[in-house]
Formats: sequence, structure tokens, C-alpha cells
Amino acid sequence: MKKIICSLFAAVLLALPLASQTKVIAHRGFWKTEGSAQNSIAALEKAADAQVYGAEFDVWVTRDGVAVINHNKDINGIVIEKTDYEDLKGEKLSNGETIPTLKEYLKEGARHRKMKLILELKDHSTDKNDMRAVEIVAELVKDSKAYRRGQMEFISFDYEMCKKFAELFPDIPVAYLNGDKSPSALKKVGIDGLDYHKTIMAVRKDWLREAHNLGMTVNVWTVNKDASILKMKEIGVDFITTDHPVRAKELLEQGE
Repeated sequence: MKKIICSLFAAVLLALPLASQTKVIAHRGFWKTEGSAQNSIAALEKAADAQVYGAEFDVWVTRDGVAVINHNKDINGIVIEKTDYEDLKGEKLSNGETIPTLKEYLKEGARHRKMKLILELKDHSTDKNDMRAVEIVAELVKDSKAYRRGQMEFISFDYEMCKKFAELFPDIPVAYLNGDKSPSALKKVGIDGLDYHKTIMAVRKDWLREAHNLGMTVNVWTVNKDASILKMKEIGVDFITTDHPVRAKELLEQGE
């Protein structure tokens, strides 16, 4: 009887669908396309048009407490953290858009309900400014439709920022970017995922297995070459962050 039950159980497992396919996150939005720019509203919209899992974007907080979207610590030579919003709000991105605020970005993102918004809070110049930035961003997120619709995720290179986000938002995925901590260490403090450079995960397959055994997710960045995309799919990562989301989707969907 036990053999029969075991055989039936194995048959059921084989009939179940395979684990979800590696998904694509557009790095700084889908910016490598006409009319777009890194961290622009256009890049967000184009990522949604590409039907990717999520659009990643970068956040800084100005001296007077306004959260804005930009990758570098400065825009056109103006250091965001040391400048009031009034003095940089007219600065233009490469596609002619003005620098977006986080409030504007979340409002636009909420229009694209099927796409996750992967918010990377940048490491500010002091620990005090880091925690101030977390609190400012947290309030904006809590007030957003994107949060209420379950679209938000947080990432950061700063371990303390990740811990704080995990404390404030136990219902939102938080992933650590820096690549220097094991899955079990992250899990202990409530961080849900690894979001490490592709070179780290290519050699630390034990961390990938450990993360999955702990129910955590694994993302890799920034994966742009075809061979690297296919390699990351082969080793079984959950997400790939890339500057070429359309091409990555094509490659990942091959053989489905």
C-alpha cells in the first residue's frame, strides 16, 4: 500500500507545473529605446509596454526632504542631497523630461497594475540622512495607490536601510544588493531576498540553493549579454535586472 501511495504522490508531483520562469526587471526602467531616459517617466511607461515583471528605479532625498528619481548623487552637476528641491526641479533628463519626484513616479506606476515598482533607495552621505530618507520614502509609499495594489518592492545596498524597510513594511519584499551577506543572515533580520551582482551568484550557487530553501528570492544585476542571461536562467535565479528587457524576455521565453 505504501508503494502505491508513494507512486501516486510522485505522479502528482510530475503533473504539477514547473517553478515559475525567471522574470525580467527593467534596470532604471526601459531606457535604451527611443524617447526614453534612465529613471524617467517615459522609461517607466516603456517598461510597462514591454510587459516585464518590474521596473527598477533609484531614489534620493533633497536637503529639504523631497524624494526624487535619479541614479547618480547629482543631476547635471547639482548634488541632490545638498540642494533644495526648488533649485533642481527644473533640471532635465536626456530625453527632455524634468527630474521626477517619487510622488509623481508612484502615481504613474500605479496606472500599470501588473508591473512591480522596484524602489532602490540610494546610500546617502550619513547614517542620519539614510534613516531620514527611509522615513520620507516610507510615508510616500504608504500614501500611494501602488502600495495598496501590492506593486511595491524595496532594494538597497545599505544593510541598515533594508532592515528598516523590512521592519516598516513586513508585507513588502525587501532585497539586499551589496553581495556580502548569506541568505540565512538576511532571513534572520526579515530581509526577503538576495539581489546580487551576476558574478557573485555565478560562483555562489550554494547561496542560491540556500535562499530557495529558506523561501527567499534571488535576483541578479545587471545582466545584458545573451550568454549571461541564459546562464542565469540555467542556474535558476528568480529575476534578472537588465538594460535590455525586451531581448531578455525573448531569450527567457525560448523553449517554454
